[in-house]
Amino acid sequence: MSSVSPPPDTVTFCADLVRSHDFPRYAATLFAPAAERRALLALYAFNVEIVRVRDQVSQPLPGEIRFQWWTDLFSGLVHGSAEGNPVAAELLRAVRDFGLPVEPLSLLVDEHQFDLYNDPMPTLTALEGYLAATSSALFGLAARIMGAPADAAEHLARHAGLAQGIVQIIANLPRDAAHRQLFLPQQVLAGHGCNMEDVFAGKATPNLRAVLEQLAGEAQQHLTTAMSLLAEVPASVRPAFLPLSQVRADLKRLSQPGRNPFTPQPTSRLRTLWTLWRASRSREFTK
Repeated sequence: MSSVSPPPDTVTFCADLVRSHDFPRYAATLFAPAAERRALLALYAFNVEIVRVRDQVSQPLPGEIRFQWWTDLFSGLVHGSAEGNPVAAELLRAVRDFGLPVEPLSLLVDEHQFDLYNDPMPTLTALEGYLAATSSALFGLAARIMGAPADAAEHLARHAGLAQGIVQIIANLPRDAAHRQLFLPQQVLAGHGCNMEDVFAGKATPNLRAVLEQLAGEAQQHLTTAMSLLAEVPASVRPAFLPLSQVRADLKRLSQPGRNPFTPQPTSRLRTLWTLWRASRSREFTK
C-alpha cells in the first residue's frame, strides 16, 4: 500500500533556505512581526534561489531556462507547477497579502542573467544599475512588506542596496576570481592600471588594492546616506533595513589595512546575530 507524502512545510522550507544561504537577512527577519517575517523569508528565499543558479549550472542555457520559469510565473503563465514549488508558493502569497509589485521581481531575475556569463562589468554606472535592480530592489520590497510604500523608503532602499551590493562584491572577490568572473568594473580597473589576469591569478597588487579602496569609498558614501535617511521612514519600517548594520561591520572589516583581498573572511553567525541585535535596540532603528 503506497502512502502519499505530505506537502512540504513551505514556511519552514523558505526559512531553512535563507538561514543556510543568506544568514544576515535571515537573522534580520527575527526582529520582524510574524506575518511580515513570513513574507520577508519568502522574498529572501526567492532571492537565494535566483542567486544560486549560477553555482548550480555548468552552462548558461540551463540557467536561462530556470530564470525563464520565474519570468513566466510573474507573467501569469505558470499555474499548477507553482504550487509544488514551496518558494514560489510563499512568494505568491506574499505578493497577494502585501500587494507587492511583480515588476521588480521580474527585473531582478532579468538582471541576474549577467551572472551566467563571464562577461566583465563594464563601468561603475553599469554596476550601480545591476545592484539597483537586485540588492536595492530587495530592500525596497522588504520596506513595502513592513509598511506602506513611500518615496523616502525607495530612496533609502536604493542607497542601502548599493552599499550592501558593493560590500558583497569586495567580500566575494576570492570566489569570483577563482571562477574567472569579475564584478569589479573594467572602468575602475583601468583607471588604476589593474590587470584583469592578475586578479584572476590571485595577485594582491597595489593596483588592485587601489581599486578596492575606491569601491569601499563608494560603499561608505552610500552607507552614510542610507543611515542618514533612516530617520525619514517610520520606525515600523526600519527592521527591513537592519542588514545595514551588518554591511557597516563588513565594510569596516574589509577595509582593514594589509588585508589580503583573496583570503575569505566569513563572519560567524553568532557575531552576525550580535550585530543585528545591537542595531535593533539602537536609536538609529527605533527612534
